[in-house]
Amino acid sequence: MGIAARIAAAQLSGLTRSRRQIVAGPLVGLLHDDDVWFLSSMLASDPGAPFDPDEVSWALDTIRQAFAAEGRWLHGELIEEANPGLAEALTEHGMVVRSRPPLLAVEPADLVVPEFPDGVTASLVATPDDHAESNAVAADAYETEDVVTTFQPDPANGGAVLIRENGVPVATASWTAIADGVTEVAGVGTLHTHRRRGFGALATAYATQQAFSAGADLAWLTPGDEGADRIYRRLGYALKATAVHFGDPGGHLDDLV
Repeated sequence: MGIAARIAAAQLSGLTRSRRQIVAGPLVGLLHDDDVWFLSSMLASDPGAPFDPDEVSWALDTIRQAFAAEGRWLHGELIEEANPGLAEALTEHGMVVRSRPPLLAVEPADLVVPEFPDGVTASLVATPDDHAESNAVAADAYETEDVVTTFQPDPANGGAVLIRENGVPVATASWTAIADGVTEVAGVGTLHTHRRRGFGALATAYATQQAFSAGADLAWLTPGDEGADRIYRRLGYALKATAVHFGDPGGHLDDLV
C-alpha cells in the first residue's frame, strides 16, 4: 500500500471509532453525535481501490439524505493519490472543491524539534484543567468556540500539548487517534498576541514527538498557508500527497482550507 492510501485508510479507521457510518459505494458518511459542523464528514470508503464512476451519483445522494435528516452540512476530505479522479466525479454532482493543500508527513527519525527559548516550556495536556487551557488558546487562535474538543486521557486515542511562556499558555497543537501507526497533527494555534515567535512550530514538533511516543510511526498534516508549509518542512515534514477539501454549496465552504 502506498503512503497516500495508508494515510487515507488510517484516517478512516480512526474516525469510525467515534462516528456512525453510512457506507454507499465508493463513499462513506461519518456522522458525529455532536452537532459541530466539522465533526461529521465524508471520505472515500476504500482508499487505494479503483471506483466505479457510475456509483458516485446514488452514493452521494444517499449520504446527502442521511446528513440532511440530521441537519448536517455535507463536506469531506480525500487524498488525491489514494483515490484518483473521485474528487472530480463529486464535482460533477454539485460538490465544490474548496482547496487542494499539500499533505506533508514525517517519520520519527526525520523529526526536528527546535530548541526552546528561556522561559518557554512544553507539556502534555494531562488533566481536564490543562485541556481547558488548550481549548482557550485554540479558541483565541481560530476566533471561534467550535474548536472545543473532548479530553482524552490515553494519548493513543489522541491528545494535545501546551506551550507556555513564563507559565502562561500561548500555543497548542493536537494529534488524532493513532490508527495503524498513523496520526494527523492538527489544531495548531497560537494566541494572537504571541504569533510570529516560533511557538506554533514548537507546539507542532512537540505534539508530533508525543504522538510518536504514544505509538505512531507516521504523522501527517495539511498546512493552512505557505508560511505554515515552510515551518512544517523545517521540522522534517515532507510532501507526500495532495489533500482535497470539498463541500456542498453554502454551509462552511469558506472555512475549509
